[in-house]
Amino acid sequence: MLKSKKIFSFAISIFIMISIITGCGTQEVNDAAQKSTTNKVELLVSAAASLTDVAKDLTELYKKEKPNINIKFTLGSSGTLATQIEEGAPSDVFISAALKQMKTLEEKGLLLEGSKKDLLVNKVVLISPKDSNIKLTQFQDAASDKVSKIALGEPDSVPAGQYAKEAFTTLGIWDKVKSKAVFGNDVRQVLTWVENGDVDCGVVYKTDAISSEKIKVSCEAPKDSHKPVIYPVAVIKNSKNQEEAGKFIDFLTTAQAADVFKKYGFEIK
Repeated sequence: MLKSKKIFSFAISIFIMISIITGCGTQEVNDAAQKSTTNKVELLVSAAASLTDVAKDLTELYKKEKPNINIKFTLGSSGTLATQIEEGAPSDVFISAALKQMKTLEEKGLLLEGSKKDLLVNKVVLISPKDSNIKLTQFQDAASDKVSKIALGEPDSVPAGQYAKEAFTTLGIWDKVKSKAVFGNDVRQVLTWVENGDVDCGVVYKTDAISSEKIKVSCEAPKDSHKPVIYPVAVIKNSKNQEEAGKFIDFLTTAQAADVFKKYGFEIK
């Protein structure tokens, strides 16, 4: 009888130990699952409108590498995005279509020191509707009687408009072009106007032209008629996710990302 009681007590002890161990294991699993959930990060990327097409591919590609990172792009004119960042709009990463807007943020101390990099290169082209009968072979044709209305980005806030103004000014025809220009809020609006035949022609990036089957490219802006079209990227100093933002920029410089950029017509800096 005594022996039976000892066996019973031993069995109870074993049961209690297993319960404790199992309970701890379950708790560890639950803790790991909770940690995985709480580690999810939404990374806010403010990017030039000309990156609209490439943004989706980059997001999907990065999601495969970093499942816990949710990339959210805000696309628009670089000038508008820079102003929003200056005014305190939340943003972790800024990709501009020109050095000007990035330099402004840098001078105001709004970029994380050492995070800025030159990422991409683009070209500026003159385009017209695909079914247009107007023959344009050079940028100078924009000032001719062939063109009654031309679409441009707003030079003060849209880099594509800035480059267009520089090119037409270098060619000595800015005043003539300006008199028949309609100005868009970003380069994609300019592209849409040309696609719809609302204007005779417009100035966009090479990458925008590649993305559309409704337009034709007349010519590139003459060499040295405008500043190089360089896309810089940087981490915003007030970002709450500086480490993740830096890793995303590192990803943008990988061979994988380069293949995506090249697919849409960008050149790697």
